[in-house]
Amino acid sequence: MRRTSYEQMNCSIASALDVVGEPWTLLIVRDAFYGVRRFDDFQENLGIARNVLTARLKKLVEAGVFRKTAYRQRPLRHEYRLTDKGAALFTVIVGLKQWGDRFGVASRNGKPMDLVDRADGRPLDPVLIDALSGRRLELTNVRAIAGPGAVQATRDFFDRLTLNRTATR
Repeated sequence: MRRTSYEQMNCSIASALDVVGEPWTLLIVRDAFYGVRRFDDFQENLGIARNVLTARLKKLVEAGVFRKTAYRQRPLRHEYRLTDKGAALFTVIVGLKQWGDRFGVASRNGKPMDLVDRADGRPLDPVLIDALSGRRLELTNVRAIAGPGAVQATRDFFDRLTLNRTATR
């Protein structure tokens, strides 16, 4: 069953979900961060059906998240390497890992995986910060407003939110 596309929504989150929002997709990207590159290795590690994996990898290549390169000619075999666009999903994967550590199965049994500094092995505790001010970003100190690419409907939505906030104070 084909899900509805979010293409018509004026929303960066919706457009990202058009690329990575299908089941298995972020787990494939996660495995690529671990160093998995070959179809059989993705399939073995994830236990995903081969036809589903084929479809997801094809879409990720078309979207520019992976590049497909031959590593053997006879028989022809390919590996999948993250592009810069794919590597930029790292923060998404880390955020989902942290959420899962806190609220998922891991919260009952301990974290199944930790992040450590590649150079010295020191455990890491990632946080989201503003690059200009260095301030930690949290729900309580950030609000969303219409950006320069917002269509009028999106601007109207954020204007309504602002009016509702002002009216309830």
